[in-house]
Amino acid sequence: MTHTTQQDRIAWLQVSSCYLPLANPISDAKVLTGRQKPMTEIAMLFVEIATTQGHQGLGFSYSKRAGGPGQFAHAREIAPVLIGEDPNDISKLWDKLCWAGASVGRSGMATQAIGAFDVALWDLKAKRAGLSLAKLLGSHRDSVRCYNTSGGFLHTPIEQLLVNASASLAQGIGGIKLKVGQPDGAIDIQRVSAVRKHLGDAVPIMVDANQQWDRPTAQRMCRIFEPFNLVWIEEPLDAYDHEGHAALALQFDTPIATGEMLTSAAEHGDLIRHRAADYLMPDGPRVGGITPFLKIASQAAHAGLMLAPHFAMELHVHLAAAYPSEPWVEHFEWLEPLFNERIAIRDGRMQVPTRAGLGVSLSEQARGWTRETFQAGQRP
Repeated sequence: MTHTTQQDRIAWLQVSSCYLPLANPISDAKVLTGRQKPMTEIAMLFVEIATTQGHQGLGFSYSKRAGGPGQFAHAREIAPVLIGEDPNDISKLWDKLCWAGASVGRSGMATQAIGAFDVALWDLKAKRAGLSLAKLLGSHRDSVRCYNTSGGFLHTPIEQLLVNASASLAQGIGGIKLKVGQPDGAIDIQRVSAVRKHLGDAVPIMVDANQQWDRPTAQRMCRIFEPFNLVWIEEPLDAYDHEGHAALALQFDTPIATGEMLTSAAEHGDLIRHRAADYLMPDGPRVGGITPFLKIASQAAHAGLMLAPHFAMELHVHLAAAYPSEPWVEHFEWLEPLFNERIAIRDGRMQVPTRAGLGVSLSEQARGWTRETFQAGQRP
């Protein structure tokens, strides 16, 4: 005896462009070397999906400093191709969205726009199953090691660095990341040394040069930082200098971390083939969502790499929980005003939400910061 059920279809979706203001302008090495201006806001791209059977999904992507209007424009153009489609066919729909705008490529802004749709579809699928995203994917753990970045930016005076680091540990965060890559390397050494002395030898510390060193400088700084027992040295070189990163990873005991600036599974595959990282740092929305992220994670696990997804803890806590070996997740409180829910942190670990899907819903504040929306289909 067979039972037939009406197939669910995507009936309606909304794309929103939201701008999250930051309390203080943010500076890393790219600012001090003159490559970028301080960051004052984050452009968020939200996608909300509803189906004929009443299921809903929420997804997001983002851009920093520039690109928000472009992401929204691309998302608005490709969004209508999803109307009438089965929301279960996530990989098929990723390809459909990709080919709808294929003339602008399969990386960069195009895939970042797709990422918001893809995350929304996975959120919907998990909610329909009554599972958290981590459980739907097949979780290895219910909590993930986490470290704080927001307290260690280069615009922060040393005295405040120490205060911020202590405050993060008091909140239950497990590690501290410091920005480096200043024009004067002696200042980097002074700052890292001060934090290490303040926190003691047992607290995990990471540093992040944001691609600002050339090869000789990276070689020198990695050697100087060896005695500090760092968890990793992040982006010591240009994001596409795979050979340079591989040489550092081979030479030094301190792990090399990179990958956050890559915007496709293919680019990460190239990095992995070069053995250019000990810690791979994919950014889910930046690579095009969960679907390509899972492809990257599969390659990384096969290569024996460690994982530390970049930014967006609201998403990456789930993806990290589903990675075979113990990962790190970056704690950034910046996006918290956008959502009604909060992630619990204790004993150095971020607790994976047990709510269905991503476990987040948009706040009224997020609606208030929204500048532009686009709808396709008819809301059921």
